[in-house]
Amino acid sequence: MTRFGPAGNCDAFAAAGYKSTAQMPAFLAGYGLTAYEYQCGRGVRLSDATAIALRTAAQQHDIQLSLHAPYFISLASDDPQKRDNSINYILESAEAVSRLGGDRIVVHPGGLGGLSREEATALACETLTRAQRALDESGLSAVRICPETMGKIGQLGTLDEVLQMCRVDERFLPTVDFGHLNSRTHGEMSTIAQFNALLDRLENELGTERAAQFHSHFSKIEYTAGGEKKHLTFEDTVFGPEPAPLMQLIADRGWSPTFICESAGTQTADAAAMMALWQAAGGK
Repeated sequence: MTRFGPAGNCDAFAAAGYKSTAQMPAFLAGYGLTAYEYQCGRGVRLSDATAIALRTAAQQHDIQLSLHAPYFISLASDDPQKRDNSINYILESAEAVSRLGGDRIVVHPGGLGGLSREEATALACETLTRAQRALDESGLSAVRICPETMGKIGQLGTLDEVLQMCRVDERFLPTVDFGHLNSRTHGEMSTIAQFNALLDRLENELGTERAAQFHSHFSKIEYTAGGEKKHLTFEDTVFGPEPAPLMQLIADRGWSPTFICESAGTQTADAAAMMALWQAAGGK
């Protein structure tokens, strides 16, 4: 099942008078959406009460929950302690998403740590191997680590690098952030041919079954020479990427990824717009 939803709470959620994130599943159901990504970018802070309430509401409204792990994860840091800390953040994130009833955590790879891209990717893979071992030893084997493609050129996280990380364990899924890829390539991830080539690459590297369920972030993003600058809304007509070509391809292939929209404040409405494009293209 292809799912759509927002990252975090949109401006309209608070404007409508909602007070608690546990009310988000009912709010999303009103849009026909079926996914929500809980944000732990600044640290994993999830009380048992919130976890239980959100999990119960998500189950009632068929909302698939995922979780964004802390931004300060650095898989290829030259400091061994920072890599150890990153494993702990991944473990904390996995425990949290498990309490929510979800099974995907999105992980930023971090910087290059002064290494070449090849060296940094190899070190990141080593750190992820240790992280998966920690999850297995903690009874969290069902949680899937989803390394994310990044938007700044100086960061680890090209598509090739993320796919290499996904070879660490067959349970890993890529988080393909199309806005990030469009930013770091200065607009070279925006046409139907470019989207199609990326999906072919996923299928060739991961196999059809695994590729078809990839995790994704989508938003329009302003970029500079160094890549990502800031997230925009779907109203932007300058930077892109436009979602329609990708929605057509996903519908044509019959794939079932999860699309999390990260628009700036309008992520719920824009996620619903993506879903409408997918449905219009024949998505079921």
